[in-house]
Amino acid sequence: MNRVTLERRKSADVLIAIALCCALLAAGRAPAHDWPQLHGPQRDGVYRGSDVFEKWPDAGPKVLWEKPIGTGFSGPAVADGRLIVFHRRGPEEIIACFEAVSGKDLWTYPYPTAYRDDFGFDNGPRGTPAIDSGRVYTFGAEGVLTCVDASNGKRLWNVDTHEKFQVKKGFFGAACSPLVDAGRVLVVVGGSGDAGIVAFDAEKGKVVWKATDHEASHSSPVVAQLGTERHAFFFTRRGLVDLDPATGRVRFEERWRPRMNASVNGATPLVVGDRVFVSTSYHTGGLLVRVRGDRHEKVWSGDEVLSNHYATSVHHKRYLYGIHGRQEYKAHLRCVELETGKVQWSKERFGTGSLIVVGDRLLILHEDGDLILAAASPEEFRSHGSSKVLGSAVRAYPALANGLLYARDGKKLVCVDLREHH
Repeated sequence: MNRVTLERRKSADVLIAIALCCALLAAGRAPAHDWPQLHGPQRDGVYRGSDVFEKWPDAGPKVLWEKPIGTGFSGPAVADGRLIVFHRRGPEEIIACFEAVSGKDLWTYPYPTAYRDDFGFDNGPRGTPAIDSGRVYTFGAEGVLTCVDASNGKRLWNVDTHEKFQVKKGFFGAACSPLVDAGRVLVVVGGSGDAGIVAFDAEKGKVVWKATDHEASHSSPVVAQLGTERHAFFFTRRGLVDLDPATGRVRFEERWRPRMNASVNGATPLVVGDRVFVSTSYHTGGLLVRVRGDRHEKVWSGDEVLSNHYATSVHHKRYLYGIHGRQEYKAHLRCVELETGKVQWSKERFGTGSLIVVGDRLLILHEDGDLILAAASPEEFRSHGSSKVLGSAVRAYPALANGLLYARDGKKLVCVDLREHH
């Protein structure tokens, strides 16, 4: 072997060694834990990162930044270092993008809206954005489904679903948070002509399929893999629907709706293994079913167990945690055994709020703007600390991404640092 060949081989060995080191470093680096849609990556309200502190800081968690924001009940979404917020100012609904860590403004996409809430509630958008494959999807209060480029806010397509499918206005505006699955955007539209549920092509916005004649609810869909089959679960105004997300073929329907006419189902279905939990208020309550292919069987149901007004429950180690009762009557925080529906404990007159599971703890954003850390334990309610981070009337679900909590009310958006080193 001559000297030149030897030197080349040494150089190649060095490059290989560097590449291996980089690969090992990348493998050892903690993965990004984004929150790209309603209730997180799997729409179950579970944060799977390990970077959130276990002990509540004496001075409370640090607010990294905050900024004024318009109206709406739409929650934040975070992916690839970008934070998306959907809100309203004056006669416009606005999709806004910020740098997630710093809060720096990156772009906005506004479009006109004339929505007015007949009951005097907030006139802003309700549905939380979904971020997928470099695109952002929003569903406005008047039923306008919009897709923009996540890098610059350029509109790619939009569909006025209320006009296209002749949708009635409803009680509180369109509120479904879009779900993107395998190149399709799934939305509860509530239209006529079997357009209760509609799938759109994620890239072009064309209708892929339509299913059911159900009116719209305020709930959003969930997709899960059960065995060898993909299932999409919807909680429409009429009840629970299981369908094939690729074709729209309905596997089963289970009627489960409030007895009061001026009401809608609000909480998102929660999938735990082969079981699906849905819950609503107004003398109806919770329902747990077990899914077997195209069939299902009731496991338990009842209005006195876990009756979700609008806030979706979460699951941790065989137990459900959620808000029981209507918001205006000072609802209770409860722990319920999943398989039996047995109430383990109830924190009376707790009020409403949004729940996220973090390890063996619950992170609760209370309607009064308090952020609470508590034990996810069936033994009793134990608070580990709380801090005021927002004003009152908090309805939007928060997002927890890479140890940072993003939350909003009707006036401001905050970024709260929950990382272990603080």
